Order: sequence, then structure tokens, then C-alpha cells
Amino acid sequence: MQFVINLFNHYGYIVLLIALMFELLALPLPGEALMTYCGYLIYEQKMNWGISIIFAFIGISIGITASYFIGKTLGISFFEKYGHIIHMDKKRLDRASLWFQKYGNKLLIIAYFIPGVRHITGYFSGIMKISYKKFAVNAYFGAFLWSATFISLGKVLGVNWDKYHDLMKKYLLIGSIIIAVLILLLLIYKNYKQKIYNSIVNILNKGMKIFHSLGKIKVLIAGITVVFLIFSALIIGIIQDYLGHEFNVFDEVSRYIIVKIFNDNWIKFMKILLNVSSSYALISIFIISFVFIIINGINKLHNIKFLGLSFLGAAALNYLLKIAFHRVGPLGTRYTFPSGEILMSVVVYGFLLYLIGSFIKKPWIKFLIVSLYIIICLGQGISLVYFNLQYASDIAAGYEFGVMWLSLNIILLEVFKILPKVEK
Repeated sequence: MQFVINLFNHYGYIVLLIALMFELLALPLPGEALMTYCGYLIYEQKMNWGISIIFAFIGISIGITASYFIGKTLGISFFEKYGHIIHMDKKRLDRASLWFQKYGNKLLIIAYFIPGVRHITGYFSGIMKISYKKFAVNAYFGAFLWSATFISLGKVLGVNWDKYHDLMKKYLLIGSIIIAVLILLLLIYKNYKQKIYNSIVNILNKGMKIFHSLGKIKVLIAGITVVFLIFSALIIGIIQDYLGHEFNVFDEVSRYIIVKIFNDNWIKFMKILLNVSSSYALISIFIISFVFIIINGINKLHNIKFLGLSFLGAAALNYLLKIAFHRVGPLGTRYTFPSGEILMSVVVYGFLLYLIGSFIKKPWIKFLIVSLYIIICLGQGISLVYFNLQYASDIAAGYEFGVMWLSLNIILLEVFKILPKVEK
């Protein structure tokens, strides 16, 4: 690493380009550390932020494009002949090919943030004969995102780039894996929606035969939901106790970065974001959701029941979790783990998003609404840390429990829609 940094200090942009190009060809070079160090030099005003990202992007793009065409040139026959040496025989390769054709090109963007994966992504895309167009769109966007993230991170960290680099790399890796899993689950649902529906119907039919009553099945589903919530809370509690120091480091790093990025000029905007999660705002969204259900008129009573369950259940869950974890926030006046504001916002805004999404057919409108929802929820979390009202780990736990409760309610809503059909 020191040798590369010495070269970088002398030749700057060219070393950045060449090092990243060779890393994407699977050479063991510290690309992320180099980009973070580049950001530090930008902080020191020795390099330019925009030019650095351009050179980094070019280097990454050349490297992954070259690996793509190398993989495409060697082809499947090369691995059929020598693949057994690295446990990649034809059967496993065919299975991987099927998965990659369905989902892989969508995950190319995330792959850059996962060490060991980004080095083989280009080769594997070529071997699997993914069209260059599909490969290029995702790979080049990912290249820009990866380079801009770590260079900007180094710029924000400044003199602390070396101190916090490894920590941020780890957090970004965890975040990337979580996002990749969510994308994969959404893609599975999209591609196998009918099969999932049929499986649920079959399970409920078997339940009717065993329990001979729709009411008993409803009680069973409710019981499973409660057990799941209790189990999840216990797991989070164990993690909290075990990773107490880790939480402190995460909170320190997160607040440092947020304060560095958002200076005093952002105060008014942050106050607006803070108000979006206020009680008045959440009650207003609840009323809008209620009116939306009445106006659109499909399964009115059913949807209203689950609207109330999601809202009141989230409030009750938040109260119980506060008592269970009893972690005092930065101001030392109240419990803040998990963040009640975030948990409620994720559920209330998310349920409205679900209702609207059920009636919108155009994908680009759905994309805009989902993007707005993500921006609102992320913005609220940032504003709470910005004003030092809550810890970053409180916010993260709020997202986790909020998404979990919202998902449970939507799944149960859909299951209970099916139940009358099963009874008939």
C-alpha cells in the first residue's frame, strides 16, 4: 500500500486510473483505500474532486470491460475443461448461469462494494454471454457510484481518512449486502409472483383441512406474527449487548460524516425533514391513506382494518421496544432505541406507498414514488443525527423494525385477502 501511495503522490491521476484498472482485472491492489486517500488529497487541495472521479471511473471501466471480453473470449469451454480445479464444473456453472441471467446483471451495481466479488464480475458476465448492452449499463453506473462514493468519503473524512476508512468500508459492505438481498427478494417476487400466490393458497387449504375453521387459522397466523416479533426483539437485544462498543464507534463515525457533509447552511432544510416525522405529519398521512381507501373503494373494510393495525401496532411496538431496550439517547432525557420517529415514518409512509402502488401501472411513476419515500425516510434519519437528537444506531434499528412491521402487515393483508377464497 505504501509503495502505491508513494507512486500516487508523484503521478496522481494516472496511478489512480492504472491501479483501479488492474484491480478490476483481479490484481491484489488496494483500490478503495487508494480512492479514499485521493479524497484526502482533495481535502488538502492537492487534487481536483471532479477530475479524480473521472479518472477513477475510466480506470474501473477499462478494467471491467477488459475482464468481460476476456471471459467472453475464453468462454464456457475453458471452464468445462479446467473448471473442476476450482470447483466450477459444468453443472455448477449451468446453475450459476441460470441465476446470473435472471438476476446477475441487476446486481452488477452493488458488486463493486463487495471484496472478492467485483474482481470476478466482469469475467463471469462475459462467460455467461450476458449482452454487452445489459452489462455496460449496470457495470458503468456501478463504476461511477463506487468511485464517487470512496473519493467523496475521503474528502469528507479529511485528516481522519486513515482512521475511519476501514470502518466505513465495513459499513458500506454490510449495507451493500442488505441492498443486494432486498433487490434479490423483489426480483424473486416479481418473477415468481403467481407461484408464491399458489403456494400460499395450498398452505391455507391444508390449514383448513387440519383446523376445520377459518377463525382458528387467523388466530394461528396472528400467533406466529407475535412470536416472530418477540424473537426478532430478543435477537436485536443480544446484538445490542454484544456489540455495544461497535454501536458507539458506528455512532461516532456517522455523526462525524453527517456534520462534515451538512454544515450550518442546511439547518432550515433539516428542520423541514424533522417535521416530516412529527405526530401531526404522521396523523395527516394516516388520514390521507384512509381517504384514499374510501375513494378507491376496493376491499375498503379490509384495507382500513390493516391501516389501523399498521399504525396503532407500530405505536405499540415502539413503546414496548423502548421499555425492553431502555437505551438513553444523546440528550439523556428519554429512551431512543430504536428510533420511534423512524419506525413510525417507515410504516405510515410505507403503507400509503403500498396503497398508491396498487393502483399505479406505469413503472416510472412507481419508481418516482418509491424514490421519494426512500429520500423522506433517509432524510429524517440524517436530520435526527444532525441535531444530535438520536444516535445513528437508533436510526438504523428504527429502519429495521419499521421495515419488518410494514412487511408483516402487507404480507398479512394479502394473506387475509386470500382466506375468503380458500373458505369457499
